Order: sequence, then structure tokens, then C-alpha cells
Amino acid sequence: MSTSYPIPYDTDHTAAPVVLDRREGPLGEVVLRRHGALLQIIANGCFLMDTSDGRSERLLVDAALDALDDRPAPGILIGGLGVGFSLTHAAANSRWGRIAVVEREPAIVDWHREGPLSELSRSALADPRTEIVEADLVSYVQESTEKYDALCLDIDNGPDWTVTEGNDNLYSPVGLAACLARLTPGGVLAVWSAQPSANFEGTLRNAGFQSVRTEEIPVVRGVPDVVHLGVRPA
Repeated sequence: MSTSYPIPYDTDHTAAPVVLDRREGPLGEVVLRRHGALLQIIANGCFLMDTSDGRSERLLVDAALDALDDRPAPGILIGGLGVGFSLTHAAANSRWGRIAVVEREPAIVDWHREGPLSELSRSALADPRTEIVEADLVSYVQESTEKYDALCLDIDNGPDWTVTEGNDNLYSPVGLAACLARLTPGGVLAVWSAQPSANFEGTLRNAGFQSVRTEEIPVVRGVPDVVHLGVRPA
């Protein structure tokens, strides 16, 4: 949890952000910019994420692993590549087997493979366990026949605060049934959220998940980030 991933830029945050790349993606404009030491991803003018911390993303992966039994080389599906914290943290742990990441924005994948974000994720992408799936996560979960021991989802600000309208389906009974189907018996679903959602805990239980709980991630100010967890019955 204390691993740090340095960014090779200065630490002056007083300067104006500098746009490094701007693309039209499947759902609108996606921008990568540098602000002092930070790299930031902006979608349709809305801030999504940056390289300032990563504790939440690492806890997402660790919480899922901790909730698993001692099965060898469990496979993990990470929903959303983002700035790469979850992928990099998973690849740093030799216990994980297959590591699949689903990302719908080709620009973000490019920024990791050949652009500035490669400074974070180069070694993780080169890991033979890693696979990048360029697809919409909601569609992938519903249409794929692949099975995973852990699903770690971080494509929204939470079940109650989605980035795009279509993502609502992922947290609905139908979407959670699809997540359940993607998991092996005893597999774990972990969902990152910017705030707790008591209603979502109930939805997880109604969808058939067991051992439902919420782990808090302390923040400097405001409501803690959380990870919602549920286990597929064995």
C-alpha cells in the first residue's frame, strides 16, 4: 500500500496545465495534460483522474485479493485502465495470475503504450500476465464468457455517480448478474466509489453476492472513498 510511482516532471503546480494530447474517443473528447508533476485525464471537459496518489486504486486490488481464498494464481479483471495505478499494483504482486484490463478509450491505451503514461505502466504492460482488452466494460461483462477470480471495477465515481449514462446498467440487477456470471465460485467483485452507497450494498445482496461489505479509504478532506465488496457463493 505504500508503493510510490514517480512521475519524471517538475513539481511546480502554480503553472497552467499543458495539454499533451487531445483525441475524439467513442463518447467524446479525451485530453491528457500535465500540471506540474501530475498527469491528468479529462473527458468532455470533466476531470477524471490524475497521478497524484493511487491509494484508492491499490486498495481496490488488495481488498479483492484479501477477500479471496488461497487459490493459486487467481485471475483478475480490472475495469478501467485510467492512469495505471491498479494495473501496476496488480502486476507488482506475484500472487496474481492472469491480469486483464478492459479500457474503452483507445487514446488512454496509446498514452500507456507509447505516451507519457508509459513511465507508470511500462513494466506492467510488458508483464506476460497482462492483457489489455479494448472494449466497453459494460458490454464486455455482459457478452464475454471469460471467468475471473476477481473483478475490480473503477470506471465511475461510484454506483450513484456514473461518468456516462450507459454505465448505470453495470450497477443494476442485470449488470450485477453479469458480473456474477464472470466470476468463478468464491470470486470477488470490488467496486471503487467516491462515497459510500448503502443502497448499493443492498443491491449486491439481492443480486446473489455474499459477505457484502464496504471498506473506507481515508482522504484529507470530505467523505472517504470506499471499495464495495461482494463474493460469489462457492
